[in-house]
Amino acid sequence: MSPSLLLLLLFLGLWVTSATARCTITTFAKTYKKCVTLPTQGASLAWTYHPLNATLDLAFSGSFISPSGWIAWGLNPDSPAMTGAHALVAFSDPTSGGLLLLPFVLDPSVKLQRVPLLSRPFGLHLLSSSAVLRGAPSARAGAEVQIFAILKLSPNRTRLHHVWNRGLYVQGYSPTIHPTAPSDLASRATIDIASTASEVTPPAPDAIPSAHAALNAASWGFLLPAGVAVARYLRQRTSLGPSWFYAHAATQIVGFLLGTAGFALGIFLGSRSPGVEYGLHRGLGVAAFVAGGLQSAALLFRPKTTNRYRKYWKSYHHFVGYGCAVLGVVNVFQGMEVMGLGRSYWKLAYCLALSTLVGVCVALEVNSWVVFCRKAEEDMTAVTREGGGGGVESHHQVVKGTA
Repeated sequence: MSPSLLLLLLFLGLWVTSATARCTITTFAKTYKKCVTLPTQGASLAWTYHPLNATLDLAFSGSFISPSGWIAWGLNPDSPAMTGAHALVAFSDPTSGGLLLLPFVLDPSVKLQRVPLLSRPFGLHLLSSSAVLRGAPSARAGAEVQIFAILKLSPNRTRLHHVWNRGLYVQGYSPTIHPTAPSDLASRATIDIASTASEVTPPAPDAIPSAHAALNAASWGFLLPAGVAVARYLRQRTSLGPSWFYAHAATQIVGFLLGTAGFALGIFLGSRSPGVEYGLHRGLGVAAFVAGGLQSAALLFRPKTTNRYRKYWKSYHHFVGYGCAVLGVVNVFQGMEVMGLGRSYWKLAYCLALSTLVGVCVALEVNSWVVFCRKAEEDMTAVTREGGGGGVESHHQVVKGTA
């Protein structure tokens, strides 16, 4: 066997060992009967279930991602989702600096982050709970935390919905929202504590959110506004003939098709993340898609130029078109905030592309007004000259008739 193959096998063995080493039935305090490695964030769960009195004694192990962050484990009595979960959250006490463990109930308002998350009783029958740091005197990035809990369960109910996550900041005693990468959104599992059978929803591949963002930014956020600009400024150039219309239609069709693909990916991501909702982003996306669909349908009912209803169709077409472009741009920025790209190079690149388009539109708008004002002034001068000449000629005729 070649040395390179031996090194490869050794590396794989070490990798498997390190991956399975996360699941351990022994902690510094006690030994448990069962354990599982959770599918995300390098977390694990160990427990002992006492069926005689339906008591669950468990230990959750995870790690901080920042010194000012938090880490949480909880149970959802209804479904494997964040909404409705009862959680124990560990973080540094802002007063003493020691490790603090507080209970929280995650109702639907948590996702909106409109008000600080306040500690509330655990809600389930919690007998005791505690948390300790392993191998570190204080919270820091990478420091391991163990959360211990003893719960009284309903008899014969051993299938539990576990949720866990971690965040970057705590404001006072209020944890802030966690990152929204696919692995963070998939931090949930349903585990039968009697048989260790688990059900895990696999996270969506990282390429899908990226494709969703890229398609929507290119279509709703750039191509559709560019198509509006083409129709507004190129149709004034009579030398182009109907070319402006074909350019406008082609840009809008390509933009709407790409936007439809991005919208479909958004629906797919939502279906793979039950309990995770971004109401504003979803609402703006649906509104933009409906407006784009209405614009596409309007082409089938486009009256002829001589039709008396043509002016009403044009007013509708302009209103819906401008509304769709504005909704698309606003929702692109909203989506970047949802994905945590508020201060990224992706947002900078989009802002540069959008500002270039806006700058071109401003320049063309100014030029259009200059041409309009110049033409109005020339028309006024021509009318004045025609009016003045006619008056002189009439005066001569009156004088001749009198003579």
